[in-house]
Amino acid sequence: MSEQQGIKPYVIGLDLGGTNSVFGIVDSRGDIKTQTAIKTGGYTCAEDFVKASVEALLPIIDQVGGIEKIKAMGIGAPNGNFYRGTIEFAPNLPWAHDGIVPLAQMFSDALGVPVGLTNDANAAALGEMVYGVARGMKNFIVITLGTGVGSGVVVNGQLLYGHDGFAGELGHVTMVRGAQGRLCGCGRTGCLEAYCSATGVARTAREMLEKTDRPSLLRELDAEKITSLDVSIAAGKGDELAKEIFDFTGTMLGEACADFAAFSSPEAFIFFGGLVKAGKLIMDPIKVAYDNHVMNIFKGKAQFLVSGLDGASAAVLGASAIGWEI
Repeated sequence: MSEQQGIKPYVIGLDLGGTNSVFGIVDSRGDIKTQTAIKTGGYTCAEDFVKASVEALLPIIDQVGGIEKIKAMGIGAPNGNFYRGTIEFAPNLPWAHDGIVPLAQMFSDALGVPVGLTNDANAAALGEMVYGVARGMKNFIVITLGTGVGSGVVVNGQLLYGHDGFAGELGHVTMVRGAQGRLCGCGRTGCLEAYCSATGVARTAREMLEKTDRPSLLRELDAEKITSLDVSIAAGKGDELAKEIFDFTGTMLGEACADFAAFSSPEAFIFFGGLVKAGKLIMDPIKVAYDNHVMNIFKGKAQFLVSGLDGASAAVLGASAIGWEI
């Protein structure tokens, strides 16, 4: 550990999700010493979000000895630009939907420490590479299945950023072309995210319930309030319609991964997020569809893994890793 890290032994990691923002204070060994969270939405502007974040952070900063113990802060955020420290036109963030938010600078000004920022899925990939199932791997893709669909692409041991910081937005590849494609939060139609995110699964459930009168446990619920968790619970109880929803979702994900393989030939696809808690219900159709659609030269080469880190740990740790590099 360097002298500077000895004096300032902690960094802050922020996993900024579409629903929740989770803050962790992390030491150089990757141990999350303490954490807190706030809701991401509900703020009319980024300034209000930063103010609420700092109010939540101050008590846990005090727990580790005060701000003088904090070396830096790293943020994993949707549509995060690593080069500029900004969030840009993030579909699922009401206070960053229509413009560019210099979030790293805003937090740096508020806390008085250096702040770095990257895409939330890139942060998850960093976390997996250092602490999770991707340890020792140099070519893999992390796919995050939450409010949206994100991805972190690692090639030859390095995160792929592209010339502008936005490479690897695999959740916004077009899966359904034409007027029949679902409207995505990004403003386009037919994106993978519109079908395979947690919200996409809930939408598939509503569509299937409308198109058929087949019996289902899901009919006992208010259709407009159905969540992906409801679908998972019903499928776990043997509900055939719920199983078909996961088959549909997993098949589309597998087809997308077959295309992604042609781009970077990963040794593994690693899935992260609440949706993967469905286990085989989602993973089995992914693997089947992948095998059915991938080019022969890639068959049998990629592993399909579930994140080795619990909850938001991968993204928090990955975000914190940025802080050590500042």
